[in-house]
Amino acid sequence: MTALTNDQTATGAEEQISATLVNPYLNHAVRMLEAGYATATDIDHAMRFGCGYPKGPLMVIDELGAATVRDALAARFAETGDHLHQPADLLEKAAAEGLTLAGGEAGDHAAPQVRRPVATVGVVGTGTMASGIVQVFAQSGYDVVVVGRAQEKLDAVVTGIARSLERAIAKGRSDEATKQAVLGRITTATGREALAAADLVVEAIAEDLAIKAELFTDLDRICKPGAILATTTSSMPITELATVTGRPQDVIGMHFFNPAPVMKLVEVVTTEHTADHVDETVKALCAKTGKVAVSCGDRSGFIVNALLFPYLNDAVRLAESGVDLTAIDAAIKERAGFPMGPFELLDVVGNDVSLAIQQELHREFGEPGFKPAATLEAKVAAGELGRKTGRGFHTYA
Repeated sequence: MTALTNDQTATGAEEQISATLVNPYLNHAVRMLEAGYATATDIDHAMRFGCGYPKGPLMVIDELGAATVRDALAARFAETGDHLHQPADLLEKAAAEGLTLAGGEAGDHAAPQVRRPVATVGVVGTGTMASGIVQVFAQSGYDVVVVGRAQEKLDAVVTGIARSLERAIAKGRSDEATKQAVLGRITTATGREALAAADLVVEAIAEDLAIKAELFTDLDRICKPGAILATTTSSMPITELATVTGRPQDVIGMHFFNPAPVMKLVEVVTTEHTADHVDETVKALCAKTGKVAVSCGDRSGFIVNALLFPYLNDAVRLAESGVDLTAIDAAIKERAGFPMGPFELLDVVGNDVSLAIQQELHREFGEPGFKPAATLEAKVAAGELGRKTGRGFHTYA
């Protein structure tokens, strides 16, 4: 037998790391499709435009071959006994019958239409996400009313948007007239009553259900009949926010991704109460602002987080087994083509945020394999939250 070179050994190790982490992610995507939670197109678009992946998970399965992925998972399941590694029934069917799983492109269906006129958008919040959403709508020609608790924070939102537009001018992507027009569409207020005439209100405040519920109760009192009330939450139950209002049919999720002016994806999340024309209007607004909207129901993680964070948690567990985390990052970028390795991404997202999302997924789905990895919990307990603290899984200057 010919001895393996160091390069061949390294390549094999990278492939094994990639398969160990990526195959369960692919399986989970098939289960999401199998359950009817989201369409194949929306699942693939969510991971492409929400995470920057070169291909969606279902497209990857089609290219690798369903039988190949099924066999790899079956072998892993035989070793671990973990339900998450057991090939999904739909994957078994696709392998046996030679079926493809991926959907078509976004243009395969009729474009959504604005069923409720929207001229003025209200945004509640002054953080990074709120600021980005203000910029998205103002750049797209909408008048935007920003509501925050303090005028200095509101001023900081406008200043930050102005700087963003100035950077675009410096790169030749905009001009001064456009900048002034965008800023001219933004007004600020410290009182929620300023939202009375808004056609759509998007809240982007703290991820605290009690605080959000209080806001939605107030918006129900303030906003005109027919106004759409949207939340950017990535983890809170939207149904609970809808039911504190007298207009649950007008409440919907618009989960933007950070930074909102750059990231293309918006997860449009409906509850059992959300009116169809509200859903269609929000999707049409996403298109008008240059975003790709994907549809999903009101359950923990929606599409992206439900697929992304178990994979990140698995990566931490793989490191706990003795595999070097730098090697894991490198293998995922090289073999899977993901833009960042899992530990690089954890440090960008924040280990505290990642832990909270993983805990919520564990509570929602009850999968033992979703239990947060011990090292992730330890990092958070030690205050090693990632880039924002200078130390996480990697150390930053």
